[in-house]
Amino acid sequence: MSSLVVLAAGRARRYGGVKPLAPIGPNGEAVIDLLAGDALRAGFDAFVLVINPDTGPLIEAHVADTWPDDVEVAFAVQPRPLGTVDAVLAARRSVDASAPFGIANADDLYGTDALGMLGNHLAARGTNCLVGFRLDRALVGDLPVTRGVCSVRDGVLTGIAERRRVTHRDGVFLADDGEEPATLDPSALVSMNLWGFAASMWVELHDAMSAAEGASEDDEVLLPELVGRLVSSGGEQSRFEVLSTTSRCIGVTHPDDLALVRAEIASEVSRGERPAEAFDRS
Repeated sequence: MSSLVVLAAGRARRYGGVKPLAPIGPNGEAVIDLLAGDALRAGFDAFVLVINPDTGPLIEAHVADTWPDDVEVAFAVQPRPLGTVDAVLAARRSVDASAPFGIANADDLYGTDALGMLGNHLAARGTNCLVGFRLDRALVGDLPVTRGVCSVRDGVLTGIAERRRVTHRDGVFLADDGEEPATLDPSALVSMNLWGFAASMWVELHDAMSAAEGASEDDEVLLPELVGRLVSSGGEQSRFEVLSTTSRCIGVTHPDDLALVRAEIASEVSRGERPAEAFDRS
């Protein structure tokens, strides 16, 4: 099974805390605990957590105290917040350079089924892919968020449009960003940064950061933007299969989301859709 690179280096300016450590489980488990447990049940057997110098020690200490000893985990530091492309590159030395790998956010829960789709694709095909979630299955609460709306043809990604200030009101999904259409299809597939990359993508990641030499914290290089350029280029890395899922993606963006996410997780546990414990310690 391929490694899962978990992006935990974000500064969480809107949240105001260490989002991967937000306690959302029925026993106070952190987001990153539930994510790791889901990934292990989906078949992933190794993690690389990309952290930043400020909050990274807290995450390292939490993992050491909380995760089972037999979980294979490495830490990679992203010194400066230069975007998600740079964050993935920080993990390069900890990932088998000849193997495909997965990428996930540390503050989103994708569910075992969606992670299993990703893992199975990497194991069987080893090619670039994106797990696409329905928009109406990828929002929590009423506060605005950003979502990458995917254009898909014959199961292949043809473009990603970053839509900002996306909200849900009375069954209608709106993007108050001045772009058209302002009303979004609830069944539209969106990217939640759950990617599968072929080993050859390391070259593209490196080239993207080299081209952005001198990038600042105000001009981050982001994975959706890189993939969008590759898809448009028609080059060797232009094909990204879209693995469509109806799974729920639950994330923490704003402080007000915390109570809502806790309630969602508790509901999943009560329905038998999620185990009561993050890890199987039997």
